[in-house]
Amino acid sequence: MRVLRSRGTRIFLAALIAVAAGFFSFSLIDTPELRQPTGVPQLVSVQELPTSADACQPGYEEALPQAASLLDRFGESSVYAGSQASGETGMINRPPIRTIVDNDPIYSSVAVDVQFDEVVLMDNNKWSLQIFNRLENTPAGVRASTPKRVIQGPETDIQFNNGIYIDPKNGDIYSVETDTGDKVVVFGREANGNVKPGRILDTPHRGFALAVDEAKQELYVGVQHPPEVAVFRKGASGDEKPLRSLQGESTRLSDVHGIALDTKNQLMFVTNWGHVSDSRIAGTGRFEDPSISVYPMGAGGDVAPTRVIQGSRTQLNWPAQSAIDVETGDIYVANDIGHSVLVFKGTDQGNVAPTRIIKGNRTGLMNPSGVFVDKQHNELWVSSFGNSSASVYPLNANGNVAPLRTIRSAPVGKVSLKFGKVEALAYDAGREQVWVPN
Repeated sequence: MRVLRSRGTRIFLAALIAVAAGFFSFSLIDTPELRQPTGVPQLVSVQELPTSADACQPGYEEALPQAASLLDRFGESSVYAGSQASGETGMINRPPIRTIVDNDPIYSSVAVDVQFDEVVLMDNNKWSLQIFNRLENTPAGVRASTPKRVIQGPETDIQFNNGIYIDPKNGDIYSVETDTGDKVVVFGREANGNVKPGRILDTPHRGFALAVDEAKQELYVGVQHPPEVAVFRKGASGDEKPLRSLQGESTRLSDVHGIALDTKNQLMFVTNWGHVSDSRIAGTGRFEDPSISVYPMGAGGDVAPTRVIQGSRTQLNWPAQSAIDVETGDIYVANDIGHSVLVFKGTDQGNVAPTRIIKGNRTGLMNPSGVFVDKQHNELWVSSFGNSSASVYPLNANGNVAPLRTIRSAPVGKVSLKFGKVEALAYDAGREQVWVPN
C-alpha cells in the first residue's frame, strides 16, 4: 500500500473515481469551490512530480506527445462516475487541477545482448525499451544516462512490459506485457523510436515472464493468474495456440513472476509470489508462502513439481524474475520486497537458506525485479524497480557489496512512485493521506 500526504485542508472524499486500467495518475480534491455535495461525482486532481528537462531522451519528443500514457488513448472522451445517492451516472469532462506522475523510467527487467555489447532495460512506467552500452556507468554528478536507442510509442504496442528476452544470435528483443495487451511483441535489434513490432503473439492474460529453449526453439511464457506456464513455438505469432501448458492445482504454481531454464539438466525453475487465484472459479483465492517450484522442461498439464524451495529460511519475499548459471546450477532470484538478490543451488529443496545474498546499503538495490546472468563477462545484472536503475555485480558477489557499474535514469537517491496499475484509492481524513493499493 503506497501512502501520499495531502497538501490541502482536511476534506472527506465523498466519492472516488474508479480509475481506468493502466491509469498511472490519480486525483485529490482540495479546492472548496470545485467540491460537489455528497453523492455527486467529484473532480479529481493530481500534481506532477518535479523533473528536469534532461530526463527526456533524444527521440522522445518526436515519438510521443508530452506525458503520454494509456490515458492519452482515450483522447477527449468523458469520464463517468455513478452517483451514490441516486445510482445515476454523471459525466465528468473537466481537466484535473494537479497530476501526480513519475516522469522517470521504472525498470521491471533487464537483459544483455552479449553479441553486440548492449543492455536492454524494460521501462514499465513509460512503456518503453531503453538500450544502453553494456559498459555504461552513470557518473555521480550526472542526473541520468542517455540511452543509445529508445523503443517507445503507440505503434510499438508496448504496455505494462515486465518480461524480456534477447535472441543470442540476431539480437531480437522479446517483450511480454502483464495486463491490458495480452501479447508478446518482438523487435529487431536496431529498432528505435515509435515503430511497429516485427511480430506479435497473443498470450494468456497477465503474462509476466519469458524464457526460451534455443535448442528446441520453444518460448516459455509465465502467467500470473490463473497461474500457468504456456509454451509456444519460438517463431509463433498471432493467435497460434501453445504447444503445451502447465497449469492446475497439482502444479502448485501461484502468481508466476519468473522462469529460469536449466538446459543442461532439462529443468524449469518457476518463482511464485504465493497468491493463488482463478477468476473463472469462485472461492479459489488463497495465500501461500512464496516459492520456487521445479519441473521437467517438457512438463505440461496438471503435474506436480519435482521439488519446491519454500519456507521462512528461504527469505523469499515477492520473488520476481530469476536467472540460472547453467554451468554451476546457481539460481539467482530478484527478491523485490527483500531488496536483495538470493542465490540458491539448483539442487536445493524445502525450507533452505540461500547460499549467497546480495543485500545492503552499498548495493544500491531497491525493489529489485529483474536479473540477468552474463556468463561471457562473469557479471550479474539487476534492475531495481524502486529507483530507476540497473546495477552490475561480479557473478560471485555476496553480502553488502557495491556494484561494478550502475546505469541510472534518475538522480541519486530517487525513489520511484511504483504505482503500477492504479485501480482504487482511499483518503484518510484524519491523517490527510491518500492510500494507493499497488
